[in-house]
Amino acid sequence: MSAGLPYGLQAMLKDGHKHLSGLDEAVVKNIEACRELSKIARTSLGPNGMNKMVINHLEKLFVTSDAAVIMRELEVAHPAARVAVMAAEAQEREVGDGTNFVVSFAGELLGLAEELIRDGLHPSEIRDGYQKALEKCLEWLKEELAIEGSETMNLRDKEEVAKRLKGTLSSKQNGYEEQLANIVAEACIDVCPKNAKNFNVEDVRTAKIVGGNINDVKTIHGMVIRRNVEGSVRHCENAKVAVFGCAVDTQATETKGTVLIQSGKELEEYSKGEEQQVEKYIDEIDESGCKVVFTGQSFGDLALHFLERKKIMAVKIPSKFELRRICKATNSTTLIKLGKPKPDELGYASKIDVVEIGDAKVLVLKQDDASRVSTIILRGATANAMDDLERAMDDGVNAYKALTRDSRAVPAGGATEIALAKRLSDYAKTQTGLDQYAIQKFAQALELVPRTLAENAGLDATSVIASLYAAHSSSNENNSINNRMGVDVSGDQETIDLFETSGIVDLLEVKHWALKLAVDAARTVLRVDQIIMSKQAGGPGPNDPRAG
Repeated sequence: MSAGLPYGLQAMLKDGHKHLSGLDEAVVKNIEACRELSKIARTSLGPNGMNKMVINHLEKLFVTSDAAVIMRELEVAHPAARVAVMAAEAQEREVGDGTNFVVSFAGELLGLAEELIRDGLHPSEIRDGYQKALEKCLEWLKEELAIEGSETMNLRDKEEVAKRLKGTLSSKQNGYEEQLANIVAEACIDVCPKNAKNFNVEDVRTAKIVGGNINDVKTIHGMVIRRNVEGSVRHCENAKVAVFGCAVDTQATETKGTVLIQSGKELEEYSKGEEQQVEKYIDEIDESGCKVVFTGQSFGDLALHFLERKKIMAVKIPSKFELRRICKATNSTTLIKLGKPKPDELGYASKIDVVEIGDAKVLVLKQDDASRVSTIILRGATANAMDDLERAMDDGVNAYKALTRDSRAVPAGGATEIALAKRLSDYAKTQTGLDQYAIQKFAQALELVPRTLAENAGLDATSVIASLYAAHSSSNENNSINNRMGVDVSGDQETIDLFETSGIVDLLEVKHWALKLAVDAARTVLRVDQIIMSKQAGGPGPNDPRAG
């Protein structure tokens, strides 16, 4: 060692490694990274949230306030901030909504934890306090804050479902939530199986067609395919449907061979034989009663000619995923060989039409009875507007899925967070250990939602928070504590009961997972005391001057 050789960690790792440890280098830097990420997401929270313009590594432009998209396209590199992003991704997968709250709340918890660390508390005491506070919050959510009567709900009642979905949609498409909630409710109820818990979000599709506006958005009980038909048959009713995975054309042999033709007559007979074979295939399809043929590959000219003569609609679907959905929508089976389909392999469609929507010709497949796939046709002036609308619809469909698991609702507009903060502040005063300070900070962090809603609406946040605490301390006409007062983002008054006035609520399932995942992310970051990074593999990056 005295000969100038490296020692300690330097002797163990390759040259070029980075090692950060201690309070200022590791813990505080991690907290700062998460707090900066939280600031990005926070201003997009609520109905008055601002949009972010994100250009990803492929130079694709996103203009959205959806935190899930923002986090995904930002390509966050900092390892601690990645933890918050992963928590948001988990929330998106689990319930499809509340991703902004997860990132914002995790950042706020860590920011307040930094204050406690500076005051001398150990991160383990802060983690324990946060865990205690979370457990109490989840308990109060289920036992005290759930709106009475919300636990029972008819998942096939369009009006009732639309009311529950309004809260999710109002934060994405403010002002149109009532109209869009009805559309999403109709689409979801249409494909909901007998056992609602088996509802699959993939069964509700969207089709984006440029032109028109949000008032032209509608639901189709069936599928909308952005393709025209191959022949001239454009309309079919009560039609049997055959779906082929192979090309509808002359069949090639499995082995290679050479045909020697010595005269013009032999050539003519060879062509005739081929023609007769294709005609035989189409005759067999016609005999089965089939009126519509879908294929995942192509139609030969001869096959198309005979299909036209038999008045059979021909549709080419290049996407194998779309072909599978057609099979699901029509209850048919994909055939891998051309020939006569069996009765149980054929599907059924009540009506298939080629319709012109805007300047696009689309194929609309409708089912009169309950369909297994439903489609929402989205209209908008620009691709970005329709993308944002699609994300709102996706959140609405995921909210319906959450309702099938737990239909309970909690007050919206920051009312739930203030109610929890008030209870936590009182609970912290009953604790004797050092974790009481962490519980108090947790309560302070919960004020983030009403504070941000007020700031994004241009209101005085401090005054709104004070009014909310006063409203939650008062009793209502039934002599029970008033837990429903939230922020009035319209600015007419500071507080409002959104459930009474607009019927807007938050889903308990969304709040439950959002709180859980945000606290887990914050506790994970607080558990780190060292960052050790090896030298990156590979040569210089694309922006490095050494790359030439």
